[in-house]
Amino acid sequence: MAVIITQVKTAVTSDNEDIINSALKKAGLNRNDAAKADIHKISLDARDNSRIRLVSSVRIELDNIQTEKHLCEKFDFCSFVEHKDIFPKRAVNTDKKIVIAGFGPAGMFAGLVLAEYGFSPVIIERGGDVDSRVKIVENFQKNAVLDTETNIQFGEGGAGTFSDGKLTTRINDPLCGYVLEKFAEFGAPEEILVKAKPHIGTDKLRNVIKNIRERIIELGGEIRFNSRLTDISDEEGNVRSVTLSDGEVIPCDLLVLAIGHSARDTFEMLLDKKIFVEPKPFSVGVRIEHDQNDVDRSLYGKYWNNPMLPKGEYQLSYRQGERAVYTFCMCPGGIVVPAASEKYTVVTNGMSEFARNGTNANSAVAVSVSPHDYGNSPLDGVDFARKIERKAFIAAGNNYKAPASTVGNFINGKGGLSGASVTPTYSIGVEECDLGEIFPEFVTDMLKTGFYNFSRKMKCFGNTGAVITAPETRTSSPVRITRNNNMESVSLKGLYPCGEGAGYAGGIMSAAVDGVRCALKIIDN
Repeated sequence: MAVIITQVKTAVTSDNEDIINSALKKAGLNRNDAAKADIHKISLDARDNSRIRLVSSVRIELDNIQTEKHLCEKFDFCSFVEHKDIFPKRAVNTDKKIVIAGFGPAGMFAGLVLAEYGFSPVIIERGGDVDSRVKIVENFQKNAVLDTETNIQFGEGGAGTFSDGKLTTRINDPLCGYVLEKFAEFGAPEEILVKAKPHIGTDKLRNVIKNIRERIIELGGEIRFNSRLTDISDEEGNVRSVTLSDGEVIPCDLLVLAIGHSARDTFEMLLDKKIFVEPKPFSVGVRIEHDQNDVDRSLYGKYWNNPMLPKGEYQLSYRQGERAVYTFCMCPGGIVVPAASEKYTVVTNGMSEFARNGTNANSAVAVSVSPHDYGNSPLDGVDFARKIERKAFIAAGNNYKAPASTVGNFINGKGGLSGASVTPTYSIGVEECDLGEIFPEFVTDMLKTGFYNFSRKMKCFGNTGAVITAPETRTSSPVRITRNNNMESVSLKGLYPCGEGAGYAGGIMSAAVDGVRCALKIIDN
């Protein structure tokens, strides 16, 4: 039992004890009234950069439950929390043969929970382990040699391994706390447990992933890298086995499908097997790069270089009718990385390390697209994104360089990097292009609208010398592998579509939570 005191506002220089004392004072309590008090979440309010403050919530346990209830009845800044154990005490039947396809956040956490409950899941991952994957990705970044099985999209840890390791999410699920605790248990910085915008950084996340892998194996699970799912066999409407890319057949009773948003060939296989797949909205756009100092100045004003403040990050959006443009996956002090997984395509993404100490900041600026824009067949969204990626490949010289332009030249419809205020960080290199020739007109127009409206909120977006690199097309899955309330496919019993690739998550945290929920549902079933 506990209460959460919210909206505790203190100076940026406040330490944990200052914040706790302010929360107790706000609730009319003395230090001796609390059996236990600790920080629940901390965020930064920089909306008024002349008065930047910490805004925190504090978890307080009192000696008397009735006192807790009375407190929350009295104040609207107090919420009463009753912690319920949503995990079963034990698994009833652990002899089920379970295969998990994909070792990104969803597959990883599904495998971890199942292994902790006594199951012995076999996890197959089409890409390589973290260490070999890093070498292969670095070779692509330096020499433009693409491996279509191991890359930024595929391999141990999923696409999030080469990102900022952001753990922010819009979902309000008690399992978020469980996922954060597990990340910290396996080596993530302890600060992720209290920060409102936690991140691990790609450098630290890699070791965390390896530690989780080792734990699953220690508990009896098995992980096979460089093993792509190529077929699913069923009998009387139930999963019976899976076939791997090397021809091996693995018998199984249950298959967790955690394949990620870029497993386009697997989507095709599912359609061939008559598994119900439907198109869903997603987004496409560009990566914008600013000088990190300009972002900090835009957010913090005269305090922009205060060492007490974190690297500036933002989240902006604008809606025009049914169409939205928004920033996504913002990487302070980061770089833009080549993220293609298919030959003769260009895809961009953002990445930063835990220190976030790079010169540039980058973020996706994405425009929403829907089946209305690209067609209603299951894979029309995949074709829509692929056409953009191939146009980008051709426009930039057929060598995996990325098309780039300044914002000003893009708005004026001519492209080019004249007047650029930052140096592009895309490692393979960029070519000056008119990005309007890569995207459909409605995407180009909405991007321009977004830049204008964002410039009214943050000064750095008014810098026409900011560099944009294209395209960002892997914001989320373009399909949904539809499941029922039991979390099973509506087409095949024993098939559990899960995470981003199934269309039920977006980002590391929500994918991991979906993996946990999938595992709990299997245990419950």
